[in-house]
Amino acid sequence: MPAWSSSWQLPDQIADVLPSEARHIEELRRLFLDTARSYGYELVMPPLLEHLESLLTGTGEALDLQTFKLVDQLSGRTLGLRADTTPQVARIDAHLLNRNGVARLCYCGPVLHTRTDRPHATREPLQFGAEIYGHAGLEADLEAQQLALEGLKAAGVTALSVDMADVRIVNSLLAGATVSGKTLALIHTALAAKDASELDSLTASPGSGISAEARAGLKALLQLYGDEKVLAEAEKALPPSTGLKAALQNLKWLAAHTGGEKGEVKVSFDLADLRGYAYYSGTRFAIYGQGAELARGGRYDEVGAVFGRNRPAAGFSLDLKELVSVLPPRPLKAAIRAPWSEDAGLRAAIARLRAGGETVACVLPGHEHEVNEFDCDRELAQAAGQWVVQPLKKAA
Repeated sequence: MPAWSSSWQLPDQIADVLPSEARHIEELRRLFLDTARSYGYELVMPPLLEHLESLLTGTGEALDLQTFKLVDQLSGRTLGLRADTTPQVARIDAHLLNRNGVARLCYCGPVLHTRTDRPHATREPLQFGAEIYGHAGLEADLEAQQLALEGLKAAGVTALSVDMADVRIVNSLLAGATVSGKTLALIHTALAAKDASELDSLTASPGSGISAEARAGLKALLQLYGDEKVLAEAEKALPPSTGLKAALQNLKWLAAHTGGEKGEVKVSFDLADLRGYAYYSGTRFAIYGQGAELARGGRYDEVGAVFGRNRPAAGFSLDLKELVSVLPPRPLKAAIRAPWSEDAGLRAAIARLRAGGETVACVLPGHEHEVNEFDCDRELAQAAGQWVVQPLKKAA
């Protein structure tokens, strides 16, 4: 096969973004960054690659299999292409900003995944995220949810719903058990998949130290999903503990403040669903709309510990490429068509229009009838010796 026949093909689940979709993504990027700024969040831009040990230290270990690795030709050290931006932002908060009070930080940039968790997802998400460091109260958890919801509403997402859980519920059931990190991840996966048989096989090992009461509690979690009644059922079905009580109280408070006075946002609970990166330490939430999960977030107080500052932290992230894929396409942007000419008056008129925010597309000689990315509904034409904007006369 000739080399040229496949040279244009991209790797699996990697794709070019073409003009209309790219414009939509860029509009959403600006929208989310502006929304975050209105809440007081400051933009940071971590590098796409770092030394591997920096990316995969501490809570970042959960990202090992998701991370592309390469060798730095300058130092000979192994580098990693980030699979998630949160550990990098935690490093920035801990080492570069080093603030004593609250720090609100946001970011938007590509991340790379060695594999996806869904058949048609991209391995190169454009990740937007917002994180608040330094406040341990539920107010920070709520702010992260509200910011995510406001951005999604402004993007045009309808019928939003928030699903919540808390990692401390499972932690309270496994307190005192000797479970490896690998086994714990498998337990989380079995819980999320509602796989009772797999859960039984993972927790029945005599050496795990998981009591019969804890095993029964984990199995009960598989049925604890639905509306707020689930929280009352959990109090009855699960072994009482301080961690369980605090988690359920937090979920009740967040639910009361998330739905809004008119209940425009549906709130549900799935106490067995702990999907996502392994750094969550408290409440976690997923936001759904347009028939898809669009954002994920929660509290991750341990994320900065490895960098020497174990600060409270809460936030969320989403993939703008995935968001665009579930939204209706944007209409073409209105524009003004202008002839190409060296006429000084015409060039000045075009410059004034562009300075005023208008899109002016000059038609190059011989290309007068081509369709482009912009919807030229007006044209710049001469009238009484002046260049003026007037409605475009469509060809019959």
